[in-house]
Amino acid sequence: MTQDRHCYIGIDVGTGSARAGVFNASGKMLGQSSHPIRMWRPQADFVEQSSDDIWGACAVAVRQAVKEADIDPVNVRGIGFDATCSLVALDENDRPVSVSPTGNDEQNVIVWMDHRALEQTAHINGGGHAVLRYVGGIISPEMESPKLSWLKENFPDCWKRTRRFFDLADFLTYRSTGDETRSLCTTVCKWTYQGHLDPKIPGSVGGWDDTYWQSIGLGELVAEGYRRIGTRIRPMGEPIGQGLTKGAAANFGLVPGTPVAVSIIDAHAGGIGMLGARLAEGGQIELEKRLALIGGTSSCHMAVSEDPRFVNGVWGPFYSAMVPGLWLTEGGQSATGALIDHIIFSHVRSRELEQDAKMRGITVYEILAEVLDRLATGTEFPAGLTSELHVQPDFHGNRSPRANPHARGMISGLRLSDSLEDLALLYLATIQAVAHGTRHILDAMTDSGYEIETVLTTGGGAKNPIFLREHADITGRRIVLPKEAEAVLLGSAMLGAVAAGDYATVAEAMTKMSAADTVIEPCQGAAARYHDAKHEVFLRMYEDQLYYNALMNRKS
Repeated sequence: MTQDRHCYIGIDVGTGSARAGVFNASGKMLGQSSHPIRMWRPQADFVEQSSDDIWGACAVAVRQAVKEADIDPVNVRGIGFDATCSLVALDENDRPVSVSPTGNDEQNVIVWMDHRALEQTAHINGGGHAVLRYVGGIISPEMESPKLSWLKENFPDCWKRTRRFFDLADFLTYRSTGDETRSLCTTVCKWTYQGHLDPKIPGSVGGWDDTYWQSIGLGELVAEGYRRIGTRIRPMGEPIGQGLTKGAAANFGLVPGTPVAVSIIDAHAGGIGMLGARLAEGGQIELEKRLALIGGTSSCHMAVSEDPRFVNGVWGPFYSAMVPGLWLTEGGQSATGALIDHIIFSHVRSRELEQDAKMRGITVYEILAEVLDRLATGTEFPAGLTSELHVQPDFHGNRSPRANPHARGMISGLRLSDSLEDLALLYLATIQAVAHGTRHILDAMTDSGYEIETVLTTGGGAKNPIFLREHADITGRRIVLPKEAEAVLLGSAMLGAVAAGDYATVAEAMTKMSAADTVIEPCQGAAARYHDAKHEVFLRMYEDQLYYNALMNRKS
């Protein structure tokens, strides 16, 4: 088989769908497909899914992607998986165990955005344990140990019945290979595993911290030798076991034994898929001056460095959790695409907006862009339309850098009007608020030694010109779009290429399979000064919220 026929499949499980992409050795996408996955919200702050449903969606997406690529399955050399950092519970026979108040075993996945474990999160953070230093100083309810604590305290039957707890990406490789190997990415970023202390790394002495789990009431995990959460933890891209089992191969329509790579979290796959792109022929790749912005329901901001950088309120530093051998700093916003859609589709004009979009065969975002273009006629710069309208975007709490899951959204400047023009202005102000959140994260990283000059962007926001313009102008950094828009799928496919042995390292695959495309430079002059003032408002709104809360607590 010649290398020009080599193909790799990246499988990405996001919040709402499973996607698969087929790529060649140079990173060109040959075919892709997606399939929706089901979600349950049994009560406030509870978000659940089914691992069986997710697996079935992956199988449909892979088969359709291979068909679209028009390739022989024998040419698929390797497979990589990425997924959201959701928690999966399986019993001793690998059947799902309910994590839901409904008691339905099908609902065996606590989704990353689930915030049921706020009380357990506060308790853990109050302990001041040493491992918290490696999650920005404060653990998040989106991570796995608070969720495990919640399950033990509230659903003891689930806790006792569960033989294996997986991060979703690791469940997918287990279902594919029958091998329980966990990812250095998932365990370090979401489970408090200390990658820099892994005994398989020269000079290291250990990985899990016994005293942490004992201190939060989960000492059983220590006594069991961590068999329920991971005893074999390996770097991303390393091949797992004997590759696809016969059953998994039949599900996917592929060849048994096809190499499967150690998995990665979805946003981190996007970082792998973008950060190695050259901006000019023969140009130098300075990873420490780059940030990967992966936008979707939420947003993640990924930067790497040779030395650990501790940033208060920003996750990490995580050793080898994205690019092997480098420390990862991970900022994030809990609701970005979800927030923008909430603002649009909860508005009184949303139904007529959707009807108009359907009739014209375009998206609601394109119509809102048209309205904003019309409103901006004669103005010095479009962003100035929101000079009296401001949004504080923490509708689902603040992940970084404030690390406050109790933060709430705010809007200042509403009028007694509900026209389509009002919605368009609120839409713009919300995008700006999301961009100011990114600027806030970048400023925190800068204070800790980063010198980010370039933001490489993928995800839903990367398809929106207003989102891109406002992020460039507000952050003051150039925004770069990768040549392959589906950078998350590409990042997972790169891991498949490494698992197959066609690239020696993840770093080599990053430089050989990715490329840059569009570059958007930030504004200067009056527009930049406008955004500086707007950023002061952004910061002040949060301080005002804390003041309001203090007043109400004093009155209660």
